[in-house]
Amino acid sequence: MSEFIKVALDAMGGDNAPKEIVKGAVEAVRESKKVKVYLVGKPDVLERELAGYIYEKEQLEVVPATEVIETAEPPVMAIRKKKDSSLVKALNLVKDGTCDAFVSAGSTGATLVGGQVIVGRIKGVERPPLAPLIPTEKGCSLLIDCGANVDARPSHLVQFAKMGSVYMEHVMGVRNPKVGIVNIGAEEEKGNALVKETFPLLKSCPDINFIGSVEARDIPAGAADVIVCEAFVGNVVLKTYEGVGSTLIKTVKAGMMTNLRSKIGALLVKPALKETLKAFDLEQYGGAPLLGLKGLVVKTHGSSKSIEIKNSILQCITFTEQKINEKIKEMIQTKETQ
Repeated sequence: MSEFIKVALDAMGGDNAPKEIVKGAVEAVRESKKVKVYLVGKPDVLERELAGYIYEKEQLEVVPATEVIETAEPPVMAIRKKKDSSLVKALNLVKDGTCDAFVSAGSTGATLVGGQVIVGRIKGVERPPLAPLIPTEKGCSLLIDCGANVDARPSHLVQFAKMGSVYMEHVMGVRNPKVGIVNIGAEEEKGNALVKETFPLLKSCPDINFIGSVEARDIPAGAADVIVCEAFVGNVVLKTYEGVGSTLIKTVKAGMMTNLRSKIGALLVKPALKETLKAFDLEQYGGAPLLGLKGLVVKTHGSSKSIEIKNSILQCITFTEQKINEKIKEMIQTKETQ
């Protein structure tokens, strides 16, 4: 294949780097012939990891980087000082057009800062939001924002709703996606100052299918396809989701092992239960794209294993093929000329 979708992977970022990162890259290129992964990091370390795998050589390339940005480092200073870090060099591959997308399990702060400073925002985008897919009873919803903008303004949330709608329609195939704003009640007059001010703006916006307020308990039921909030609320929702999901799985497993009767029952329901629980595994959905940038930047969990790295790489294919950045740019510029 002559034209690959090219993904720059921060191979040194994350709790399980480089082992799980490299494994995820290999699994991605084995699954799709459309993608080429640039593994950015220390060459000797990466070559050692790759030696244990069989893969198409033209789909994986090592790009040397001598430094690593650690999670605890101040993001702005790290981006400025560590020019030869795997994160900065990988982002520069997107900036200069060598790659279409960037994926990292490394420092969230450095990824957010680097995404805006190095890759740059689409003209007219006020704040790029982090937008992960979260599992629901009806499939999945886009939670936007989950960690990038803790002091967002109403105009930011309106843009989040628009960008989230573009993503859900063209990446996830949801026609006319339902948009809801996270609130403490269904009534329009409820909420804090930000929600009260944003609600009428979303209600009067012709570009989205706004359905009103969504309470946290309604999110897992799939009440809306795009869940709009500022980053503090979004991060609490996401972390609660992760915590409850993990605890529930452990509790169910422990309950099934209490006695002989429950163990026999567990054997009978295991295949169906495994499939059901799989649908609520956040790793299946890949990472969170930072929407509104000139190139695709995807942040995965710091604890990511190979499956999440693989899925994060694969989601870059659909994003690029559907020209999401071009659609966001068109939407923003159309609004500016009105």
